[in-house]
Amino acid sequence: MAQVKFKGEPKNLVGPTLKVGDAAPDFECVQPPLDVKKLADTPKKARLFSVVPSLDTPVCSKQTKKFEESIAGLKDSVACYTVSLDLPFAQKRFCTAETVANMSTLSDVRNHSFGKNWGVLLEGLPISLLTRAIFVVNKDNKITYVEYVAEVTSEPNYDAALAALKAAQ
Repeated sequence: MAQVKFKGEPKNLVGPTLKVGDAAPDFECVQPPLDVKKLADTPKKARLFSVVPSLDTPVCSKQTKKFEESIAGLKDSVACYTVSLDLPFAQKRFCTAETVANMSTLSDVRNHSFGKNWGVLLEGLPISLLTRAIFVVNKDNKITYVEYVAEVTSEPNYDAALAALKAAQ
């Protein structure tokens, strides 16, 4: 079982530790207006999955806005998602308030299938949260980049993730 630190405390992650070359696991997330979205429902092109604990925290907000700005020039050649356990309504409110239009949101609140299948569900907290992680998946549903951020409260390596996304096009 993989581990990360949450505010300095070691926490286990539920599910497999994915690596480059693995097939991207399926999931059942929710998008407004409560539509269930699976991996097969995402476009067959390079995709970035930016996983965050909650959009209502400063680092998660910054991460989403940073990717929002960075992918603006890539237009329709990629698909990018912020994944969290926030309710779809909260995700929509955040995106509207922060003018986030390039990043789509996926809520894993339904059954935590993204968290469990992608190895990002934190264990041992008072509430369920996903750890901070980045995945890039190519058009063939193969993972081409993985980053499980060692300390959940730290930011990911934006440059490496964006380089991997561009390379996966």
